[in-house]
Amino acid sequence: MEPEKKSNGAFVGLGIIVIILIIGGIYMWKVNQKAVEQKDQLPAITDQDSTELDALELDASSTDAMTGVDADAIN
Repeated sequence: MEPEKKSNGAFVGLGIIVIILIIGGIYMWKVNQKAVEQKDQLPAITDQDSTELDALELDASSTDAMTGVDADAIN
C-alpha cells in the first residue's frame, strides 16, 4: 500500500483568496477615504454664481404656477 501524498493546494488557494480580499478591502477603503475628503471641500460660490441664482429665483417667483386644476377634486 502506497502512502498518501499530502496536497497543500487547498491551503494555497485559500491563501490567494484571502490576499485578494485584503487588497480589495484596502482599495475600497482608500477610494471611500478620497470621496469623503472631496465631499468636505465644497466649492466657493462666486459673485457670478450668486447673480445667476438670484436671476433664477426671480424667474421662479414670477412664473404663474396656477393650472386651474384642483388637486383635491381629482380623487
